Amino acid sequence: MSVVVANPSASDDYFRFFGLNQQFKIDLPALDQAYLAIQKEVHPDRHARGSDAEQRLAMQMATLANTALQTLKNPIQRGLYICQLHGVDAKLETNTAMPAAFLMKQMEWRENLGEQAEDLPALEALMTEVEKSKADTLAEIAQAIDGAKNYQRAAELLRGLLFIDKFAAELDDAISALV
Repeated sequence: MSVVVANPSASDDYFRFFGLNQQFKIDLPALDQAYLAIQKEVHPDRHARGSDAEQRLAMQMATLANTALQTLKNPIQRGLYICQLHGVDAKLETNTAMPAAFLMKQMEWRENLGEQAEDLPALEALMTEVEKSKADTLAEIAQAIDGAKNYQRAAELLRGLLFIDKFAAELDDAISALV
């Protein structure tokens, strides 16, 4: 068991910061363990008697650890971050182009949600389909990043996953309203 030490020089790479391999499929318990080790090391109480510069560095490392953890824990944010590290910007704000089949599926889901808003079993069946689509997309993203190193393809898939995620949240709200 190696000791994780907050490394300010690794702040440009969240994976290196936590001592993890840069990949989409990450070991979440190892991420949590590395985060806790860093937080323990940079906790303000440990630096209360330190110089202003030491206290400031500890606060910066604690903030960086929080940001890095939130980024790497979320699969969409993690994927976008890896793409960014490899010079691929998903252009989420400007690039909304999606394959026709994907858009048709989205329209079908939205239609079903509208038509079956009061039908709990139908909405639950739709949620099962959406969750499967999400899992399939996550697997494709992992293959694109960890397998093919095709960050452009991963960015396209991640844009689609954002749509799926947003719809899943709306669907979840509709189901919650009926329960």
